[in-house]
Amino acid sequence: PGPAAAPRWDPQPLAYQELQSERTEVPVSRLLEETALGRPGSEDSGTRTGSCGELVWVGEPVVFGRADSIAGKYGVWMKDPEPVAPFTRETTWRVDTVGTEVRQLFQYEAAEQLARGYPAKVHILPQPLESTGAVVYRGGLFFQPRRSRAVARYDLRGEAVTAEKEIPGAGYHGQYPYSWGGYTDIDLAVDETGLWVIYSTEKARGAIVLSKLDPETLEIQRTWETNIRKRGVANSFVICGTLYTVSSYSAPNATINFAYDTATGTSRVLSIPFENRFRYLSMVDYNPAERQLFAWDSFNMVTYPIRLSHA
Repeated sequence: PGPAAAPRWDPQPLAYQELQSERTEVPVSRLLEETALGRPGSEDSGTRTGSCGELVWVGEPVVFGRADSIAGKYGVWMKDPEPVAPFTRETTWRVDTVGTEVRQLFQYEAAEQLARGYPAKVHILPQPLESTGAVVYRGGLFFQPRRSRAVARYDLRGEAVTAEKEIPGAGYHGQYPYSWGGYTDIDLAVDETGLWVIYSTEKARGAIVLSKLDPETLEIQRTWETNIRKRGVANSFVICGTLYTVSSYSAPNATINFAYDTATGTSRVLSIPFENRFRYLSMVDYNPAERQLFAWDSFNMVTYPIRLSHA
């Protein structure tokens, strides 16, 4: 049976965040066929737990749930790859992000509960978050507070903000968003190595800057400046210390079009097919425990299977 719509949770009065009409649409020829790479989970697929490698294939999206109010036109949903009790790897989190006072964090016992539309709990954040860049990691929700260049950690057990730090020079509230707009200036990410923040600065002239964060203090541990223009890509995520970007938020046949390797400080052009089934991709993140991409595509919460090469 198809996924059920999630219920309306009496959202606060809505005001749309600004969107931009800029697109980066790339015609794609499918250079990487699934049959040439083997089946997901096969012995040579690079998907075994603990292995790392380069992204070589992204499969078709699988829909887990659908928002039924305008507040869920775009949003963010995620699982914690390194959860803290009482939460588990199955605990699923969701934020509908259309609005100026986005404070509701929905908690589900599993993704199947999200599909049925009944959260186990609704957390009310002490301050509103901005856009779709939030992640859950090691028992905390990491997010950008509205109209700030800061990153905050909300402890999911204690239900309080335990750390907050400004990202020096980071653009915010529409200065350096992804191509779809939505105030996506500051985007958090998690991979096998830890917590990252993706942003840009005036000094970088709009190019993506990538910093590694301490998940407890939010102190910046190291920073890399790429040559990838942030407004020129639809979204990005990190796998095994490499930043990957998506070419378009609306083209049905988009691509993973760039990779930046923090180990070597070099970038390269890619053309890995990526399907925007519902034509409005507002969030994409990697979950290193599940080896999948989580995405939000025009009201729809979806996952993408992936394949990595051998390290």
